[in-house]
Amino acid sequence: MMDIHKILKQLPHRYPFLLVDRVIELEKGKRIKALKNVTINEPFFEGHFPSRPVMPGVLMLEALAQAAGLLAFDALGTAPSEDMVYYFAGIDGARFKRPVEPGDQLILEAELLRTKAGIFKFKARATVDGELAVEAELTCAMRSVA
Repeated sequence: MMDIHKILKQLPHRYPFLLVDRVIELEKGKRIKALKNVTINEPFFEGHFPSRPVMPGVLMLEALAQAAGLLAFDALGTAPSEDMVYYFAGIDGARFKRPVEPGDQLILEAELLRTKAGIFKFKARATVDGELAVEAELTCAMRSVA
């Protein structure tokens, strides 16, 4: 549905902070399903943790927010501009259910619950091999920086 080249046109994030590799499903204004291939080459594994590498929970939430951002931009029918920033505004009910390790494929899913005045509320979850890794409700805001 959306390869890395299209994602790079939609998201301002770049290495080492781009956390979505591909969009595999996108239902306009409703839901998105994307993936993040987790490899031992991720820079955060060097310190988290050297003897037992685990993807930090905040980065799993960030990956979900990036997928949700792709859904929001698609729902609006616009690409982000340099004078527009997409911020986290809230994270509710975050629950971490399993560690995410090198070699895992994180499946990112977000459903748009509502939007008003540039504020977006999503129900989001990420799984590995069908097993829930993290879930949360995310609130994000689009704001002009000009």
